Amino acid sequence: MVNLIWAGMAIIGIVYAMFNGTMENVNQALFESADDAVTISIGLISVLVFWLGLMRVAEKAGMLRVLTNFFKPMVTRLFPEIPKDHPAMGYILSNFTANLFGLGNAATPMGIKAMEEMKKISGSDKASRSMITFLVINTSSLTLIPTTVIAIRMQYDSQAPTEIVGTTILATLVTSITAIIVDRLFYLRRVRKNRQ
Repeated sequence: MVNLIWAGMAIIGIVYAMFNGTMENVNQALFESADDAVTISIGLISVLVFWLGLMRVAEKAGMLRVLTNFFKPMVTRLFPEIPKDHPAMGYILSNFTANLFGLGNAATPMGIKAMEEMKKISGSDKASRSMITFLVINTSSLTLIPTTVIAIRMQYDSQAPTEIVGTTILATLVTSITAIIVDRLFYLRRVRKNRQ
């Protein structure tokens, strides 16, 4: 569906440019945007490789294990349906840790594996309570260090590319707490409706 929306927007823009006589501007913007996209991608690769390498060093040094143990009590309360030693819990914790450091690309495969494991636990084609909670928390922008945004700011010669870290932490706290509260409210509402 999203593909159709993007395709529709592109077609409407091109048709409008044809009738408006600004097709030359559209062509120029297309080529400039393609050039910018390649430049930004190359800049992002270096930052992502750095942070992924740093995560690997942290994993080998046992720091990720410490973070995992720190978050485990909170995560087991958020996902009461999942046994504490189940592989899904490990994937969830890894996903959250990668997201906290702004490594969405590294977090995505772990998130997919977590969903697969949670589906095995529920044994149903419908989304379980844990799957919904996991999705809600992931969409709430769980980030402490926004490495991708910092890389883009560095690419465009920002004077202080890391100055957004404080506001990112504040935004993460607000959105994550709000997401968990809304998730719980909808869950309790569903439970009450099923009891009636």
